[in-house]
Amino acid sequence: MIFHMTVRSYPMMQKTHLAARRAWRRLRPRLNSCFVGASSGPGHEDRSEDLSAVSAEKPPHTPVMLKEVLQYLDIQPAQVVLDMTFGGGGHTKAILSTVPEVTVLALDRDPTAISLAQQLAKEHFGRVKPMLGRFSELEDLLSNMNVKPGSIDAVLLDAGCSSMQMDEAERGFSLSKDGPLDMRMDGDRYPDMPCAADVVNTLDQQALASILTAYGEERHARKIASAIVEARRVSPITRTQQLASVVAGSFPPAVLYARKDRLNRPAHVATKTFQALRIFVNDELNELHAGLCAAQTLLKPSGRLCVITFHSLEDRLVKRFLRGDDLSNLDHFSQRKQGTKKENLSHEKSDRSVYWLPLRRKVITPEKDDVKENPRGRSSKLRAALRR
Repeated sequence: MIFHMTVRSYPMMQKTHLAARRAWRRLRPRLNSCFVGASSGPGHEDRSEDLSAVSAEKPPHTPVMLKEVLQYLDIQPAQVVLDMTFGGGGHTKAILSTVPEVTVLALDRDPTAISLAQQLAKEHFGRVKPMLGRFSELEDLLSNMNVKPGSIDAVLLDAGCSSMQMDEAERGFSLSKDGPLDMRMDGDRYPDMPCAADVVNTLDQQALASILTAYGEERHARKIASAIVEARRVSPITRTQQLASVVAGSFPPAVLYARKDRLNRPAHVATKTFQALRIFVNDELNELHAGLCAAQTLLKPSGRLCVITFHSLEDRLVKRFLRGDDLSNLDHFSQRKQGTKKENLSHEKSDRSVYWLPLRRKVITPEKDDVKENPRGRSSKLRAALRR
């Protein structure tokens, strides 16, 4: 179950989600007999094959900040590169086309993405090695391939949800497309893994509010959690647009699109709720931390790391990891408090990790033309570092 995994791998989360963890313990025995939304049901077993076919028919992914990634990774001929989030393969394809004799180890937890990686491997014989698994499983996967620690030249980690997952209504990630409330990046790999429908229909109000606050940084978490609990008493919440409507119903009509995204476009009030549920269901922050630790172990001295994030929770975690903070004692879920000038200057002087040397001091953001071409990358941030 999600909470068992979360607490074991990230001790500081015990305090953050105590209410939700208790709720899971109390309600876990009921999961096998409840409706469980998208985690089971007629035709569910065949869905991954259908998704693979659909994904193979059209370009599924526009790589974010491709020019910057290639610049900072600075990959040389015959080097070994680890793409930790293959997705639609945009970054990997660019690497293969620009660097001769390079070998790419292509990891993804999504079976649909791995099917694309396998197709690419056939086109570039011996240069692409697909691996199905999570960041936390990476070291074991590479060990089985006889890839040793300290043997990789460059690592790319593109966190978050892929365009393929957002575009496929049946995956349940998008609030603008109606589909089963699933959100599991692993697809059907773990049948007992709770999906988003399980979370919204079984956790109590306090636990739901805790999740929305921690992972969505949602100011109205209690109001939304209350609305969810009231709605599910009438009927289980099993569809994406059903949940979006429940969240919207807890706000006055004038507020529904009062929020703006980074392009100053109206953003639905349920956006942060969907983000929070997705991060929670997929244990994304723990997995990101595991991926960063794996990159630290696997890279050669002077090896390069590029990490792309899409929201502040991810970026704060990456920033603090690269400067050597002890994340087991650091609450990265809350906004960092503003200190005095003297305190901030002192902190800047101590931002020197024994493992990492930043390739650029400030975070890298996409250029305006790139955002116009690929609006989904508008919130992306890139951090690049050299392994000491």
